Amino acid sequence: MDVLTGATGSPATSTKARRLEAHVYVLSVALAVIAAAASALTFLVPGILLGPAVSNGNARGTALVILVLAIPVLLLAISFERRGSWRAVFVWLGALFYLGYNAFLFLFLTPFNSLFLLYITFQSLALFSTLALVRAVDPSRTIDSMRRLPVKGLAIFVWTIVVLNAVAWLQEVVPAVVAENPGSFLEGLGVATNAVYVQDLAFWLPLMTVAAWWMWHRRPLGILLTGSWLVFGAMESVGIAVDQWFGHRADPLSPHASDSVIPMMVALAIVNLIGVYFYLRRERQTRSN
Repeated sequence: MDVLTGATGSPATSTKARRLEAHVYVLSVALAVIAAAASALTFLVPGILLGPAVSNGNARGTALVILVLAIPVLLLAISFERRGSWRAVFVWLGALFYLGYNAFLFLFLTPFNSLFLLYITFQSLALFSTLALVRAVDPSRTIDSMRRLPVKGLAIFVWTIVVLNAVAWLQEVVPAVVAENPGSFLEGLGVATNAVYVQDLAFWLPLMTVAAWWMWHRRPLGILLTGSWLVFGAMESVGIAVDQWFGHRADPLSPHASDSVIPMMVALAIVNLIGVYFYLRRERQTRSN
């Protein structure tokens, strides 16, 4: 039995059943090309970034992680999916989450610059690649092959991260909104608002709260989204560690970047990978039966 689709039959039949529509692949490969161009220019070209030194350092660190981690993971996941690996689907989607998340930050957490249209294309392709993949995959076909997945433990883990993340952001946001000068906590970033808070509080944290609830009840979409979010979480933790290193080196006196964050982010990346391991382990167990 194919562990992604639940299909039975010869390997050739299963592979054919797994194959997604061509536009799903085309969009993600196009995204990889545009993301590579945007990130390479951001990282390598002096004077492209027009913000404060710490923000420029953060952006360069993110660009580097996109180049050396996110894009290779995306392309490898696509390759493995085409060979019939079900696990590649949530790795693929997790990489798309990461690229879309950071394309948004290039647009709204760096001052307007000459790469704006490239960043727009990057963001657009990330959005439509994600929608195309989610629409093309039938997550209900993963249920039968993942009966031993520790769904409640993974759901609790996701809710824990959501709560800790929300508390961390609200500790800064709530005092700021009642302060005499609400934007004072943004001084030194060169932006009018913090795009991390915007997308986390408005979209990602609510989405993963609901996805974990679906996961708890073994709903297929919850399993897909939670697995992909664990991949995204591991990559984003690495990305934060790297961007903090670059930001701190660019401006050691800035309060917006610190080496002290790095060990915590590395630990969080490892914890997320432990969650991903349960997905990978269940596939091996299924195949051995």
